[in-house]
Amino acid sequence: MLAGIHATWEFESDALVIRFERGIRTPRLFQALRERRVPYEALASATLAPGRRGTVVLHAVPRPGADPLMEAAAGQLKETCDPYRLALPADREEQAARLRDELTEVIPPGPADPADRFDTGFLVAAPQGPLSFKAYDGKATFDGSSEVSFRWSSTMATSEKWKTGDQVFPLRELSGVEWRSPDSPGGFLRLLPRGGAPRADRPDHDPASVVFGLGYGPVHDSLPFAAAVLSAIRAKDRTPVPVGARSAAHGDPGAIAERIRHLSELHQAGLVTDEEFAAKKTELLAEL
Repeated sequence: MLAGIHATWEFESDALVIRFERGIRTPRLFQALRERRVPYEALASATLAPGRRGTVVLHAVPRPGADPLMEAAAGQLKETCDPYRLALPADREEQAARLRDELTEVIPPGPADPADRFDTGFLVAAPQGPLSFKAYDGKATFDGSSEVSFRWSSTMATSEKWKTGDQVFPLRELSGVEWRSPDSPGGFLRLLPRGGAPRADRPDHDPASVVFGLGYGPVHDSLPFAAAVLSAIRAKDRTPVPVGARSAAHGDPGAIAERIRHLSELHQAGLVTDEEFAAKKTELLAEL
């Protein structure tokens, strides 16, 4: 176990467990995360470097695609809010170096092909909450399993959003999320549709986006939300159809039409080739 500033790292047989403090000086994102269990296979390396004001920083570097939180953040987190960085007093550098070496030894080699990193989905669990937050122009809510909804503010939402009305997005219709930090001008959360472009370039006009502002959509609220939605989308993509469901769908025109529609979405999104789409569609039509 290694206790540092704002967090404690505990080394288990198969994972690094990071427990964050709840003190007033602890970044609010850490307080929202509370605890994270990071399998060693989710890490790429471990480094140690000088920090600020007489500290050293032990950094467990996550693999790309292993953690939905870091995937959603897309490099926008400030160093002081990076949950994989542990700051320690400089006089503990020798102890930190030993633990860096021990951590390096238990990190398994990564896949030879970078594309293989998504074969098992996210390795680190998404944050459990919050599942709703207040944006500048509305409220975003995620039910935790099947859909995201946006309810527009009567005073802050643009007329374009008011014309479309409150929105509900089934996860099966989404391919991902785009998060822009509220710490920078123009922050927003956009839900990305399958097989199509956003309905508007500007997030304040796009009914699949909520925009941030001073005090609205802070990192500790909006980023865990984005990560939870992204993880759920990835899980939906990877959930196999139960054998019983496939049998029940055989010969059912409605079920087959739904499967062809889903196949078409995958084709339009570039996840299925022209040849694969044509072959599978022919196979499904043969079931009628």
